[in-house]
Amino acid sequence: MKHLLSAGDLDRDEALLVLDTAEKLRELADRPIKKLPTLRGRTVVNLFFEDSTRTRISFEAAAKRLSADVINFSAKGSSVEKGESLKDTALTLEAMGADAVVVRHWASGAPHRLASSGWIRSSVVNAGDGTHEHPTQALLDAFTMRRHLGALDGRRVAIVGDVLHSRVARSNVLLLATLGADVTLVAPPTLLPVGVESWACATSYDLDSLLPKTDVVMMLRVQRERMPHPPGSDPGPRSPAFFPNAREYSRRYGLDAARMAALPEHALVMHPGPMNRGMEISADVADSSRSVIVEQVTNGVAVRMAVLYLLLAGGVPATDETVPEQRRREQA
Repeated sequence: MKHLLSAGDLDRDEALLVLDTAEKLRELADRPIKKLPTLRGRTVVNLFFEDSTRTRISFEAAAKRLSADVINFSAKGSSVEKGESLKDTALTLEAMGADAVVVRHWASGAPHRLASSGWIRSSVVNAGDGTHEHPTQALLDAFTMRRHLGALDGRRVAIVGDVLHSRVARSNVLLLATLGADVTLVAPPTLLPVGVESWACATSYDLDSLLPKTDVVMMLRVQRERMPHPPGSDPGPRSPAFFPNAREYSRRYGLDAARMAALPEHALVMHPGPMNRGMEISADVADSSRSVIVEQVTNGVAVRMAVLYLLLAGGVPATDETVPEQRRREQA
C-alpha cells in the first residue's frame, strides 16, 4: 500500500490488517508514555486546505506517537492564498523531503491528483476531499464498532442525516460493505445523492422503522455551510432548499431519548463530529452510555497511527514486539 486515497481501495484483508494493527497500537493509549520509535527520522506533513481541528490534531498526535517529525501546513495565511497552485505546493513539500503528506482539501479528487501526478514521491493520505471521501474516518468507525460488536459480518448499520454532503457516509458505505456489514442510509430524499441506488447499501426515509433492528446508528452533521441559500434568505439554521426548517428535520431524523430507547440494548450511537446538538442528536443521547462518540476520537489516533505505520514502515503487521513495554508488562 503506497497511498490511502479511498476506502474502496482496501480489500477485506487490507482493511483487516489496518484494524488489527490499530488494535495493537491502541495499547499505547493506556500507557504512561504514549510513544514508539517506529518512524523516527520520517517526516509527515499535514497539508490542510480546509479547516478541521479534530482531524489535523489526530493525525499530528498519531505521527508524533510514532516519533515522526510533523509539519503542519494551513492554507490560510500561506502562499496558497497568494495564488500558489497545488503543484507548486507539492513541489515545495518534495523539496523538504516529506515521507507522507496528509491532505485535506475542499475539492473532491485533490488527494488523487497529488498521488498520481508524479510531483511527489511521498505517500499520500486522504484526510477528506470535498464531499467525496474520508477513508480514515471510516476506518476508525469500523474499528470502534469491532471493539464493541466483534466481527462486522451481518451487522446492521444505519447512517442517518445529510448523506448528500457527507464524505464520511461514502467512505463508510464502501468500507463496511467490504467488511460484510449491512448498511442503510436514512435521509430525506433531498439529502440523498444522485446515483445512490448504485451504492452497496439500502436507503430509507423512515428512521423509526429501522431502529429496533439496528446494531449501530451513526448520525451525520447537517452541513449547512455546503447548502446554498436562496438569494435574500437568512443563512442561519434554516436550509429551505433541502428541508423546511431545523425543527422539522430534527423531528423526522434527529436521534433523541425516545428513539434511542427503541434501539436494541447492545446498539451503539456514533457521530463523526462535530455535532449539532439539538439538531441531528440530542445532548442526552450524545452523552449517554450508548454513545461511543468520545471513544471514536481516541480510536482515531490509533487508526491513523496504523495507517502511517503501514505506509512508512514497509507494511509489516504490528506484533507484540511493536509495543515492547506492553508485552513485557503482560508477561510480568
